[in-house]
Amino acid sequence: MKSFLILFLLLFFTCRTVFAQWETNLYSQASRDEMKKWVDSVFNAMTPDERIGQLFMLTVDPAQKWREKTLEYIENQKIGGILFAKGSLTDHAESTNIYQEASKIPLFISFDGEWGLAMRLPNTPQFPRNMALGAIENNESIRLYGEEVGREMNELGVHMNFAPVLDVNVNPGNPVIGNRSFGEQSQLVAEKGVAYCAGLESRKVIAVAKHFPGHGDTKGDSHKTLPVVSHDKKRMKEVDLHPFEEYIKKGFSGIMTGHLFVPAFDGTAGLASSLSSKIVRDLLHKELGFTGLIITDALVMEGALGTKTNPSLQALLAGNDVLLKPGDLLAAIKAIKDAIAAGTLSMETVDEKCLKILSYKYIVGLNKYKPIQMEGLSQRINTEYANQLVEKLNQEAVTLLKNKEDAIPFKDSSQKVAVLSIGAGDSSHFQKTLSLHGSFDNFNLPEKASAQKIQEVFKNLQKYDVVICGIHSNQKNYSAQLHSLALKRKVHLVFFMTPYNLSKYSNSITGAQSVTLAYENAQAAQKAAAQVIMGELPAKGRLPVTISNLFKYGSGIQTQ
Repeated sequence: MKSFLILFLLLFFTCRTVFAQWETNLYSQASRDEMKKWVDSVFNAMTPDERIGQLFMLTVDPAQKWREKTLEYIENQKIGGILFAKGSLTDHAESTNIYQEASKIPLFISFDGEWGLAMRLPNTPQFPRNMALGAIENNESIRLYGEEVGREMNELGVHMNFAPVLDVNVNPGNPVIGNRSFGEQSQLVAEKGVAYCAGLESRKVIAVAKHFPGHGDTKGDSHKTLPVVSHDKKRMKEVDLHPFEEYIKKGFSGIMTGHLFVPAFDGTAGLASSLSSKIVRDLLHKELGFTGLIITDALVMEGALGTKTNPSLQALLAGNDVLLKPGDLLAAIKAIKDAIAAGTLSMETVDEKCLKILSYKYIVGLNKYKPIQMEGLSQRINTEYANQLVEKLNQEAVTLLKNKEDAIPFKDSSQKVAVLSIGAGDSSHFQKTLSLHGSFDNFNLPEKASAQKIQEVFKNLQKYDVVICGIHSNQKNYSAQLHSLALKRKVHLVFFMTPYNLSKYSNSITGAQSVTLAYENAQAAQKAAAQVIMGELPAKGRLPVTISNLFKYGSGIQTQ
């Protein structure tokens, strides 16, 4: 009898663990009584059409010429949210104020800002992309970054950010994820993603992790096709699902379902994971215990269009809460109404989704909506602190991959030194920063340099003892010329590009004195790399992916 009782208790608690429901932090922090009071007051005054409209989030252009059409969607289809595409800071803010004023129920304003506002809006702080952040060892820096992005989104009236990307990019040839991922190792992706979300949601901006159940090992782009993820359940759970599980357990609020074919979880031919009840309802909600908002990737994408059923209806039946960017909004609404009339979809399901959406609108403060203050908006977003944080993140990411004879930090000022910039225009920020530390001769090769120009530059470089070469573009490959130069002179290579592109320079890397990776070509990255080369800053970064046969995951030489 005692053994039976122990077995019963073990099974009971095991089942509770497997099917635990993880309440989100933002939800648990809200005043339940006040939230219920506001949600009920709004919901009870809504018509069935308004409740259906709340489920839809449209992508719109904030430019003035598109406003009339968007206002029609708000007034006639009663949409619940907006995702702006392109535009300027002013257009975005002005349009938000106009649309919020026109909407009976406050709108969710979302943003697709994987590396902050600069992903969509010019003249905003240009933070590094995720792969550069994956090189940073100090997760507190990532949290501060998330917090700052949240602050900027507060200023711009944004309540939901479609970030972070939690895809584990184990495939260097992935055509759509690449440097949008933190790296190739699932625990690293989980740690960086959780740190970022802790900062973002501290500002009450809803994080939306993507692309569930994992887009990191695909050969196709879900914008253009339905990519296949061919791994078995064990491998999927160990790698692809791990960051999402950590995210859920830490209590963050949103997950975006990706348009992927994942036969390990649902083998229905041509069915995207975003439209599969086995993946959305059974795996994400029931097994992993996610209780936050489930948002589809854009339903106009090719990956969502492989079945005869209207994708918006199918996504709703699968368990999604928010239907993003349907190809035909009127057709989607009609399909939902027809399904309710036919009994294949209950109005109770629509009501349940609507109540959930309204609850999160309360949580982010839409019960006390205030218009964006236009005056001084740019100054409030582009602060000195934001600029300093951009520099700090780039500095901590710079990764020293090779350092023969401890050549970096560069010390020997007695030698004749040239600085070559490839693909950076007439003068690079890298060269300008280096010039603050010594008297160097600068050479530049534009992306479309003639054969004569290339020959002339490399001939002149033979006159120098040391050549520091910044490679800013991969449009032309100069590996052969740099390899020949490295046989006779000391060559230091500095790459301002995604790590995977270094494999095209394997010959020149073999002969180089040092190899430094700054991950991207932004001014802050160029400045940080130059400071590390000259010893003004230490090299701290660790490589978040493997580069062919050149450098392993985790590589990175630390300097003082």
